[in-house]
Amino acid sequence: MKRLWIILLVLSAIAGILAGCTGDEEAPASLTAAEVGERILQAADLPGMKPGDQEKLQKLYHIEPSIVEDFILYTASSNVKAEELAVIQVKDASEVDHVLEKVQERIQAQSVKFKDYRPEEYYLLDKHILKAKGRFVLFALSKEAGQMERAFDDALK
Repeated sequence: MKRLWIILLVLSAIAGILAGCTGDEEAPASLTAAEVGERILQAADLPGMKPGDQEKLQKLYHIEPSIVEDFILYTASSNVKAEELAVIQVKDASEVDHVLEKVQERIQAQSVKFKDYRPEEYYLLDKHILKAKGRFVLFALSKEAGQMERAFDDALK
């Protein structure tokens, strides 16, 4: 019971922190998540990662399909790897905070899973990129997360 309270407290704190993570800048209206994702794929190498579909997005992040306009998702081909890339474009900018919370919950769950089991994968989790710009959310969990973030930023200038 005590552990549950600690987890709830941590999640509450994270939600508060994430409330400040959304940018006021609007992304170009004509871009889609697929186009942003294509630019990221040109900038970073994703060996051993496979594309995911709507079902996988909902399974991993518990994000309602009705709020998502477009997305790309790549996950590790093995469940002993933590690598993930997601670019999610929501229909309404007011849903960005909700998506950030859901992704943060995924990060927490993966952190618990990998912390003692696979320390090298936990390190990637610790160095993840989670950010929003306009109606787009980027989650990059990879050794090349920095390149992914730069490509995301450049695409949404």
